[in-house]
Amino acid sequence: QVQLVESGGGLVQAGDSLRLSCAASGRTFSGYVMGWFRQAPGKEREFVAAVTQSGGTTYYANSVKGRFTISRDNAKSTAYLQMNSLKPEDTAVYYCAAKIGRVANDRGYAYWGQGTQVTVSS
Repeated sequence: QVQLVESGGGLVQAGDSLRLSCAASGRTFSGYVMGWFRQAPGKEREFVAAVTQSGGTTYYANSVKGRFTISRDNAKSTAYLQMNSLKPEDTAVYYCAAKIGRVANDRGYAYWGQGTQVTVSS
């Protein structure tokens, strides 16, 4: 199995940018589809973005499309979430996740990190 550790969260102002990282260890990172999810206080966890093993295909939630970019560096066993034009409604704990499969979508993730807090002030 794979272990995931997120980093890069923090407190920023609306309109700012932030890049989250997800460092993986354990089994071969390049064998997993990687995803990012988030959970705001009092809300259910929601899908944010996903990327295939090669990085060639990505998939985004409508709420972040055009503002967020998911990517990965298989040589570094790390996935990233570049977040631009942040809004207060992006405030949440962000989790990275991994799954075995071929489709970059919002379901089927078996491995999860502990999360990193992102707070966007208005």
